[in-house]
Amino acid sequence: MFELSIKTHFSAAHRLVGYAGPCANPHGHNWDVEVFVRGPCVNPLGMLIDFKDIKKAVRTAMDEVDHCDLNLLPAFVRENPTSENLARFLHERLSGLLNGDALYVHKVIVCETPGTSASYWADGST
Repeated sequence: MFELSIKTHFSAAHRLVGYAGPCANPHGHNWDVEVFVRGPCVNPLGMLIDFKDIKKAVRTAMDEVDHCDLNLLPAFVRENPTSENLARFLHERLSGLLNGDALYVHKVIVCETPGTSASYWADGST
């Protein structure tokens, strides 16, 4: 099995509805994101996928969340835009853009502050 990863970042605001603390107030983060893609074999050039193709898909997903109020996105109207939910949201978006016969999005890690992270991977991804 081969695994590739790329790191990126975006800036966005959010608030945690129902949270008893300062995070209930609107505030922002510079979020770091790492995306892991896996597949069993490489192509004739020796690549699982070109990094530029992963980066293009990630940019598309990041455009949905960069420099916005995450609470206003349809995906977060009924649930808080926590790191956990954001990792799942990005995993689902990227899976729709990248998954195929040769590879799949294995895991997405989201860090809202240095030293903290939340990861999401779909059941069945090993």
